[in-house]
Amino acid sequence: MEETISLKELLETLKKRIVLIVSITLIAAIASGVVSYFYLTPIYQASTQILVNQAKDKNALYNYNEVQTNLQLINTYNVIIKSPAIMDKVAEELNSGLTTKQLSDEITVGNETNSQVINITVQDPKAKQAADIANTTAKVFQKEINKLMKVDNVSVLSKATVDENPSPVKPRKLLNIAIATVVGLMAGVGLSFLLEYFNNTIKNEQDVEKILELPILGVIATIDDQAMEDAKARRAKRNQ
Repeated sequence: MEETISLKELLETLKKRIVLIVSITLIAAIASGVVSYFYLTPIYQASTQILVNQAKDKNALYNYNEVQTNLQLINTYNVIIKSPAIMDKVAEELNSGLTTKQLSDEITVGNETNSQVINITVQDPKAKQAADIANTTAKVFQKEINKLMKVDNVSVLSKATVDENPSPVKPRKLLNIAIATVVGLMAGVGLSFLLEYFNNTIKNEQDVEKILELPILGVIATIDDQAMEDAKARRAKRNQ
C-alpha cells in the first residue's frame, strides 16, 4: 500500500513539535550570539596599494609593450611579497613578536585583472598593527625589489590608515546569529519529522487502518471519570 502524507499532516506534525522547534532555534541563536560576542577575537583589516609602472619621462608616449611587461611581472611580485626574502625583513623591522609565518598568514596579495595596482591586505586582531604590517610590507618590498630583480618600477600608491573608531571585519556577529537561527530552525523541523517518522505507536483509528490495513468496525468512546461521577450523583439524587 502506497503511503502518502498530506499537507495537513505535515502542519499537524510541526504544530505538535512546535516547542521542540522553537527551543532548538533559540538555543542555536543564543549560542551563536554568545560565541560571537564573547569568545571570537575581533579581526581588523588594513590595505595598502602599490603601483607597478616603469618611471618615464613626462613627454614619453604610452608604450603598450611596457604595460604588458609590467602586468606579467605582477604575478611574480605577488609571490615575492610573501616570500621569506621580504617577510623576514618585515618581521625584523616591525619587531612585534610575530614570526615570518604568522605575518605571511595575515597578508593577502592580489590585483584586479589587467591592473597594474597590487593590493596588500592585512587582517590582524589589532587595527594599528594591521596598518603597520601593510605599510611596512609595501615599503620593504619597494626597497628590496631593486636588489632582487634590478628594476625600479614599484611605487606606493596609497598607505594603510587607521580610523578613529575602527570596526572589525570579523566576526560578523549579526550574520552569524542569523545563520545560526536558520540552521537551528531547519534542524528543529528536521528532528520533528524524524521523531514522527520513528514514532510507530497507534494513536487513533486512522492509524489502525493505515498500519494494520484492517477495517474499523467500531469505536469505543473515551469515558470521562468526572462525567461518570456526575451521572451517578444525578441518578442517586433522582432515586431518593
